[in-house]
Parts: sequence; structure tokens; C-alpha cells
Amino acid sequence: MALRLGGLSAGSCWRAARGGGGGLSAGAGSRAAGRTCRPPGAAGREPSRGLGHSPAARGGPRPGTGLSGALAGLAGLAGLAAAAFGRAERAEAEPRSRGPRSPSPGRRQDGDDDDDDDELGRRCRCFMAPPVTALRELRARPGDMKTRMELLVLETQAQVCRALAQVDGGARFSVDRWERKEGGGGISCVLQDGHVFEKAGVSISVVHGNLSEEAAKQMRSRGKNLKTKDGKLPFSAMGVSSVIHPKNPHAPTIHFNYRYFEVEEADGNKQWWFGGGCDLTPTYLNQEDAVHFHRTLKEACDQHGPDLYPKFKKWCDDYFFIVHRGERRGIGGIFFDDLDSPSKEEVFRFVQSCAQAVVPSYIPLVKKHHNDSFTPQEKLWQQLRRGRYVEFNLLYDRGTKFGLFTPGSRIESILMSLPLTARWEYMHSPPENSKEAEILEVLRHPRDWVH
Repeated sequence: MALRLGGLSAGSCWRAARGGGGGLSAGAGSRAAGRTCRPPGAAGREPSRGLGHSPAARGGPRPGTGLSGALAGLAGLAGLAAAAFGRAERAEAEPRSRGPRSPSPGRRQDGDDDDDDDELGRRCRCFMAPPVTALRELRARPGDMKTRMELLVLETQAQVCRALAQVDGGARFSVDRWERKEGGGGISCVLQDGHVFEKAGVSISVVHGNLSEEAAKQMRSRGKNLKTKDGKLPFSAMGVSSVIHPKNPHAPTIHFNYRYFEVEEADGNKQWWFGGGCDLTPTYLNQEDAVHFHRTLKEACDQHGPDLYPKFKKWCDDYFFIVHRGERRGIGGIFFDDLDSPSKEEVFRFVQSCAQAVVPSYIPLVKKHHNDSFTPQEKLWQQLRRGRYVEFNLLYDRGTKFGLFTPGSRIESILMSLPLTARWEYMHSPPENSKEAEILEVLRHPRDWVH
């Protein structure tokens, strides 16, 4: 199964222009037919020696906490960065003309220069909005992991939004670019009330500053020995996160999140780690869909080691557990955190493979089911299952909780993962041997879908 998102034939690119509200039209691909955005750092893949975690994480599933967990969360759709929201701007995403480009305020940032026709400038024109970091700074450090990861999350955001818009057939993404006064910012792309999707959010954040003492304390509790200078601990963090809720109860919900965290200690030493994952939440069980989704993720993981998929699948099953219900949020996928070995390059390539697997793992399922007929009873069951989704995100997801209890949080971004509609009924229980009971059995007892 092909994992290169650059192979998507539509390949439309958009430019972002600051100003009034607007969106991304699904039908615009023909104006830039054949153009694709090459995944960053896509030089050939090499066999991996095997990926590993920091000492605290090797013992078993330990979801990220504090600022790292906030990037993990949304429900993580802004997690850490949303917790320090400063100023938002609405951008209009539209197809880019092949004709001469006129200056646009949305295309330039402080520190940018006029040379936007080099490779980096051309790649950036395929994004939903200009990078958070000024192009001049990105050009000055092309091999730095912060540059490479920022470009990866921006490219992933654009490619997922493109695929969703094409399936929806007319929906428009609102593009909100926001800034964090302490450093950095993000881009939140949201589609609501589309033809196919009730709500789809794809958000990126690129932030930096000094960790709070509480965040540093939480990281130390996970086994990280962090040395501060004058009580300060500089950090950089970036990630992409998405939750997509289709209208049809036979089309599943998906969540994914991929992130990078870097801390500079008092002696100049830098600690770094990656985290992320991707999981599927169907309303009804479809064996073929479950196998396709998990097999696609397994193929991405297997490029970097045969032990990764089973390890990260179990971690996912353990993390997305609704304790008070005794069931998982969905049928799982992969989840990992504190990934910091064998090398930064090898872990980045693994994360890149996982990000590139999002579209082929999910979009075929939506195309397959978005026109399926359904009954009022099936729609009701979807609403009840979305209630469970809300319960997990608000009660257990570490990133969501961190953001909600942080002063100055950007609540809109933190809660972007929640569906537009959900339902709770007192003591609801599906009939035995029903399709509803079938999915509950799987949520209570996870299955191995690929062996």
C-alpha cells in the first residue's frame, strides 16, 4: 500500500491571505492539476536499528503529562500551544493561480525576504497558511529538526485537509492563524456542517519559550533529569493533531497527533523526544475496515522495525480506555510517547511514515461509507457513542485537561475535538446479539486485527 502522500493526483496548492473569513473549496484541484507537495525529508528510507523510549517510558504505557502531554492531547488539537493563546487571525484558503503572483499580506511575515521561489518557498505555497516560523529563519537552519518537523506538520495538515475537502465535495475549511505572546503560534483548520463531515479539525502548533516549574516537575516525574538555569528551562514544541467526525454513522471517526519536543538545559545540553499516534472510532464494527486501518499503520511501522506496531497498538488500547465505562474509546491504532532512540533522524523518519499513513488508512473508509443508507436507530447509536468520545476527552485525556486548567487557554482550540452533536440516555443498553452489542464487545476486549 502506497504511503507517499505526494502521490495524491489532485495535488492542489493554496495560498493563505489574512483578512475576512473564508475557506478552502474542495472543487479547486483542477486549477493546479498534477502539482504535489513533496513530503519533507523524504530522502530514501533505511532499515532501522529499532526505536526506543527514555528510561521512564520503557516500563510500559505512560502517557505524556504537562506540556508534552498537552501536545499529545486534543484531544490535543492545540494542546500546549492553545494554553497560551494570544491573537488569532482568520485566513482564506483558496487555490493558487498559475499566473504572476502579486504581494499578499498573508504570504509575508516579519523576517521574510523576497526570495520565495526557492524550494522552501514553493513548498510553503502548498500549506494552508504560511509557516509559523519566518522563512528567513527556516532557511538559516534547513537541517535542524525544528525546521524539518515544522514543515512536516504543515505538509501533513495541508494534505489531510485537501483529501477531506475532495471527499466532502464542496465544504470549506476556515483557517485561523493564531499567535502566542510567549513565542510561536499555530494554524487551526476547521470544517463544519459539510456534505460528508459534520466536523473536521486539523490543527498545528509551533511554540517556544520557558517551561513552567510545574511542567518541569511533571517531566522529571517521568524520569527526565532536567537542569534549569535561574529557574528557567527553554523549550520548543511542535505538532499536528486532528479529529474528524463524519455525518454517516457507518463512516468512522479518526484522531491523529504527531509531535516533537525539545528542551535546552542549563549546560546547553538538549533533550528531545517524539510522540504521537492514530486511532479509529467506528460507530459500527466493519471487520474489513478495521483490518485495512490497522494493516496500513502496521505497514508504516514495519518499515522501521517489526516490534513497533504490536508495542504501540497495545499502548493505544491502554491509553484510550474509559475507566468508568470499562471500554475503549474506539478500536485503537497506535500510540507512543517519549520516543528518543536510536537517533533523532531514525525516529523522525518513523514519525514521517506514520504521518504519511493517515490519508491511505482513513480516506478509503469514508469514500466507502459516506453514502451508505442508515436508519434513525443507527443515527441515535452514533450520538450515544459520541457521548463516550466526549467523556474520554474531558475526563481522561491529559492534554485536554492540562489546557482547560491552564490560565489564558484557547478554549476553542482545546475543544475542537468534540463533535457538534452527542447524546446521553439514562441506563441505555443495546439488545443482545445486535450490531450495537457487537461493537461494545470489541471495545471491551480489543482484538488483533492483522494476524
